[in-house]
Amino acid sequence: MRSCLALLTGAALYAGAAAATTPDIHSFELDNGMKVIVKPDERAPVVINQVWFPVGSSHEQPGTTGVAHALEHMMFKGTETRETGTFSRTISEEGGQLNAFTGRDFTGYYEELGADRLEIAMELEADRLENIVFDQDEFEREMEVVQEERRLRVDDNPMGVLRERFNAVAWHHSPYRQPIIGWKRDIDQLTLDDIEAFYDDWYGVNNAILVVVGNVDPDEVRALADKHFGPLEPRPTPDIKDREEVEPLGERRLTVHHDNANPFLMMGYHVPSLATTDDPGETYALSVLSQVLDGGRSARLPTELVRGQELAAGIGTSYRSMARLDTHFAIHARPTGEVELDELEEAVRAEVERVREDGITTEELERAKVQLRADYVYRLDSLSGQAMEIGLLETTGIGYQAMEEFEERLEAVSREDVQEVAQRYLQDKRLTVGHLLRSEDADDTPTLPGMTPGADATDDTTGY
Repeated sequence: MRSCLALLTGAALYAGAAAATTPDIHSFELDNGMKVIVKPDERAPVVINQVWFPVGSSHEQPGTTGVAHALEHMMFKGTETRETGTFSRTISEEGGQLNAFTGRDFTGYYEELGADRLEIAMELEADRLENIVFDQDEFEREMEVVQEERRLRVDDNPMGVLRERFNAVAWHHSPYRQPIIGWKRDIDQLTLDDIEAFYDDWYGVNNAILVVVGNVDPDEVRALADKHFGPLEPRPTPDIKDREEVEPLGERRLTVHHDNANPFLMMGYHVPSLATTDDPGETYALSVLSQVLDGGRSARLPTELVRGQELAAGIGTSYRSMARLDTHFAIHARPTGEVELDELEEAVRAEVERVREDGITTEELERAKVQLRADYVYRLDSLSGQAMEIGLLETTGIGYQAMEEFEERLEAVSREDVQEVAQRYLQDKRLTVGHLLRSEDADDTPTLPGMTPGADATDDTTGY
């Protein structure tokens, strides 16, 4: 299960021991408009250096889907002063690692290395931000890599196909209907000019957010940022047009057939995110609801549908509030034996209706809060998790300051709040239902399971 509050984790202050080991976050802006956020953590001589851009697949224009992800790949090529491969080789020689990721609302690049080597990471990031070279031969080679990645993650993967088609049906107007990796035909027709145009539009230093977490001094980080990023000139960033989802007027359904599929059920209710809600308390109540339904073996769905009625071999929920647009409260399940998807779906609907009608118990509420707090504190141990949290909040327009509200808003959630959001948002008219089935003319035995490793039903990032 992935809940809203499971993502609202990392560097936030929490009561007791967690607060004692979590220094304040420092934020400042360079003269050229680059935002810098520093969170000292002295527990180990390590640092995470991340450069984020608040641009992802949801900012792409029709016909060029996948361009954000393709640009992410191209940013690992050469610059005017460094040949292709230098970035990875340099960080590796320093005992560190680097990578990147693309999401719906963001693209990020990071290095993890010794804290005394932070300047090396900043120098490399500033170099490729200002001096990247887009070469046609490199582009053609890299697009073959991207096309193969799509084949592995989507075309040959039944869960990838279901997820892609599900989003295309679930969202009418929202750009979240576009796959992060891009539609196949769009990838095939992308040009180097498309890559360069996207880079020119969105990769100005004034649109970048530098996040540094680790054993560092904020003043020294500021000096390094001024030294390496300060000389870069800002450039205009395109206006972001309003593409909010239209109000749902009825249930939507789809059936996907795949040669390698085992039956699988995917359901998603149209709900607000932390960025779009008028009441942030709603997102916390939805997260608690997700935990009540799927928060370990004692949660409702595993208890009733896996061990009780034995209709599901596996079942889970997900709610991610870390988005700049409306999102989904999702339920996904794999049936047991000869159980039909229609029967499993009917049972899931019955459990949703039970929450709507009867609410949850005090014991369920308190257990969910304890689980969410525990998950929250455990994630404080990860430097990368802290940096990711800050970057996600910033690029979705929510702001890292929201982390300070975690304990207060979670504690404020009541049984009535949970039932109210269930009644308001878990309605049939807000629901999309997807069934995954094996193709009728497929071989008798699928070569891939219904849920394959690396094919999470709610996967929404693409890494380099």
